[in-house]
Amino acid sequence: MKGVILHAGHGTRLRPLTHTGPKQLLPIANKPMSNYCVDTLIQAGIKEIAFIIGGIGSQKVKEFYGNGDKFGVKFSYIEQDYPKGIAHAISLCKNFIDGEKFIVFLGDNIINKNISEYIINFEKSNVEASLLLCEVDNPSQFGIAEIKNNKIIKIVEKPKNPITNFAVTGIYCLTSHIFEIIDKLKPSWRNELEIADALQMLIENNEELTFEMITDFWKDTGTPKDIIEANKKILENMKESKNGQIEDGVIISGKVIIGHGTKIKTGVKITGPVIIGENCIIEENSEIKENSSIGNDCKIIGTTISNSIIMSNCVFEGKFEIKNSIVGSNSRISQNNVSNNEFLLGEGSQISI
Repeated sequence: MKGVILHAGHGTRLRPLTHTGPKQLLPIANKPMSNYCVDTLIQAGIKEIAFIIGGIGSQKVKEFYGNGDKFGVKFSYIEQDYPKGIAHAISLCKNFIDGEKFIVFLGDNIINKNISEYIINFEKSNVEASLLLCEVDNPSQFGIAEIKNNKIIKIVEKPKNPITNFAVTGIYCLTSHIFEIIDKLKPSWRNELEIADALQMLIENNEELTFEMITDFWKDTGTPKDIIEANKKILENMKESKNGQIEDGVIISGKVIIGHGTKIKTGVKITGPVIIGENCIIEENSEIKENSSIGNDCKIIGTTISNSIIMSNCVFEGKFEIKNSIVGSNSRISQNNVSNNEFLLGEGSQISI
């Protein structure tokens, strides 16, 4: 089987973070969110993966992933000139798929599940599609699968009064037959070709859709809150490691990951789960609290950070707290007053109070 990762789109709900690049490259626990998709596919034995790219930062995707050599697989890139829906993006992969079965992964979906068995089951079957479903608390915000006698009988996109809470995650196993179905689709009210409509057409054609449930963690990282929650979950499941230089008098508790070249000065307090990248300097009287990710080459001088994602090459100076925040790379914040702040800052932001 081959893999497809949808890496286009504008990420409007995540602005200003997405003004300078695609949302799928935003870091979660210091790794781009789409990298988790890549890892999941590679873990499942997928050797050829195509990225659907388009919009701001397409070149950044190519620069980060390259041809796949450093991942031990082969990467290809397919351009989508404008976001026209998931089904449209899938249709662009027809030549790449070349008649094989394949799996589609939305690049902003994070799961805590090995999908090898799911893929093997689909490869052995004669069904045209298989979906990963997950029970959610807010089903009206997702495509929802109605199930009867252990079969999917209907797919409804963001229903106002959902019958079930089984969300269709952004992970689909498909055969090349889906391209014929997409050719018959008409644009929705959003002027997009909807994957829910394509799947519903399969059902109406009496094609069987199988499914498996995600009972662990799944997150569609469409909002800043979603990204921070995903960051928390990933940190909780990471293996602890302490590299760099940790001076005497540093107080560390909980699960903490510290990168090479990082210096943690006397008087710093760190309460995990926390990850601190490479070549950072955490000065005395600084505090890094639970569920925080600090990117590479950051400098923190006397500041407290909690439940936040700080990207690379940031500088924070002053006695204040940053909480529930996402701060873009190359940003600088300096404050002289004691206060608590929640930020959503794009790359290169400068704040001085």
